[in-house]
Amino acid sequence: MAFRLEPEGPEDWWEVEALFDLSFAPGREALSSYRLREGVDRVAPLCLLARDEYGAVAGAIRFWPVLVGAAGAPALLLGPVAVHPTRQGEGIGALLIRESLGKARALGWRRVILVGDAPYYRRFGFAPAHGLQMPPPTNPDRVLVLELVPGAMSGVHGKVRRADTET
Repeated sequence: MAFRLEPEGPEDWWEVEALFDLSFAPGREALSSYRLREGVDRVAPLCLLARDEYGAVAGAIRFWPVLVGAAGAPALLLGPVAVHPTRQGEGIGALLIRESLGKARALGWRRVILVGDAPYYRRFGFAPAHGLQMPPPTNPDRVLVLELVPGAMSGVHGKVRRADTET
């Protein structure tokens, strides 16, 4: 089955939010990673949808700007990413992740952070993010990072905070 990838537009908000509500546990917005998204615009060119042959959203991915450490090293926060339960196992999530990471690299982003399952994200190059502190109560074993540019994490450590905040 072929899927068409396209940027998420303002008109897609309700359909994407419904997908996230369906895909994640109730109260997903209470997770600590959502504190990093509040009041911050998403990185629109990287927020993609996978639409099926009927035009329905089969999957979606979003990215947010964050800052790391006292120096405020810019990074992307990946998430959420979701695939409709009836479409899981078809490679949609992997397609969204690979395509958006390629776009992020092309746009000059250097590093990506996420909170997720290492066994799943390892295949995309993500590794444990030693030295990064996400807002509590985040399990540090689930904080992962990907260098889009070799060495991009060298010397980058400390608290991850919203892109619109001061140290």
